[in-house]
Amino acid sequence: MTITVEPGVTLRQLINASAAAGLALPYAPYWWGLTVGGMLGTGAHGSTLWGLGSAVHDYVIQLRIVTPAGPDEGYAKVRKLRNGDPELNAARVSLGVLGVISQVTLQLQPLFKRSITYVQKNDSDFGDQASTFGRQHEFADFTWYPSQHKVVYRIDDRVPSNTTGNGLYDFMGFRSTPSLFLALIRTAEETQESIRDAVGKCINGGITTSILTNAAYGLTNDGSMFKGYPVVGYNNRLQSSGSCLDSPQDGLITACPWDPRVKGLYYFQNGFSIGLSKVKDFIQDVQKLAALQPRALCGVDLYDGFLIRYVTASSAYLGKQEDALDFDITYYRSKDPMAPRLYEDILEEIEQMAVIKYGGLPHWGKNRNLAFVGAINKYQNATEFLKVKQLYDPLGLFSNEWTDQILGIKDGITIMKDGCALEGLCICSQDSHCAPQKGYFCRPGKVYIDARVCTRLSS
Repeated sequence: MTITVEPGVTLRQLINASAAAGLALPYAPYWWGLTVGGMLGTGAHGSTLWGLGSAVHDYVIQLRIVTPAGPDEGYAKVRKLRNGDPELNAARVSLGVLGVISQVTLQLQPLFKRSITYVQKNDSDFGDQASTFGRQHEFADFTWYPSQHKVVYRIDDRVPSNTTGNGLYDFMGFRSTPSLFLALIRTAEETQESIRDAVGKCINGGITTSILTNAAYGLTNDGSMFKGYPVVGYNNRLQSSGSCLDSPQDGLITACPWDPRVKGLYYFQNGFSIGLSKVKDFIQDVQKLAALQPRALCGVDLYDGFLIRYVTASSAYLGKQEDALDFDITYYRSKDPMAPRLYEDILEEIEQMAVIKYGGLPHWGKNRNLAFVGAINKYQNATEFLKVKQLYDPLGLFSNEWTDQILGIKDGITIMKDGCALEGLCICSQDSHCAPQKGYFCRPGKVYIDARVCTRLSS
């Protein structure tokens, strides 16, 4: 009931090898291109409040890590950590600063089937539903479109293995896409941004949402066609996807949508988790912002809205501190760091509300600088993690300036310079910051609820 792998093994390889043995890693991220080492380094997760939780690291029962050592030990030491060893709680979410993980053993379960149905509803009672829905369905998640006042509920549960169905999940956003089509999408969005065309973004966002809904987000009942809900299939075929990794070698005629070698998608992604006890208020605050500026969040719809997943409290020192909802918000990023985005102030306010007003924890692998300001102080066992770091790597060979900053060892997360807020580098506290002569300044009040926001005067 276990699998032992090296850290370069991808999630796809892990899932398939487990299934071939009749076993399953029950919860995992939705993109299967991640490596095991990467998942442990950043605390990657799926969605559940059940069992040990949705984070891959909570299924690690044994781990081998190579750390620096003195000349009497050959300058390297292999440490083998097992369940019950406090140092394993540091290594489970390591940020890469403890050493080189060389082997990981994960606890598995017997392979099982799942049944998935997507249901679209109005978001009027979403705040109430968000804190309870995850107790009702094992693999529940949400896709929220605040500008459209819609939420897509994922009703996803285990079913008996003899239930008919061989469904497959091949998410449309992770498929190989014609490069010309990607260029057209990017050009259209750049044009809308340059002429401040919020209406156009809302139209395109609605079209994108409709396409995804009608295509069942990439679900098929038999691997080729969608014939209706529920979609039933084995866990390894439904939990993750990423078929663009199999893009043909066609001279980049097709590619993953974000491939930097083509003119494709270019975006920010903010990821943060908010405790279930506070999530209703946060959702309602976002709804207030959406009501004040109804077109402000249409741009998020072009990237499939807010992906919201359940996460659970973890014993890992840098894991989640409580049961929570994790919000992934993806949105347009300009190639010019000095160019303000359309309705940037609204998205900045949502980000700052999440991490400041509601004490949200940033995802270690997907955020901008400001999300990490004071973040380490939100982890009750941060001191224990730093003790293990000092024990394993006293010379800091596996650390750098950035990791020292986010771990609170050094200052310097915020960077005050022209346009700093546009790239999420600063939070201003005085009007003199962020180069007001360039049009940037701190603007407290207005539509903002708590935090002071550094932004360019615009709509």
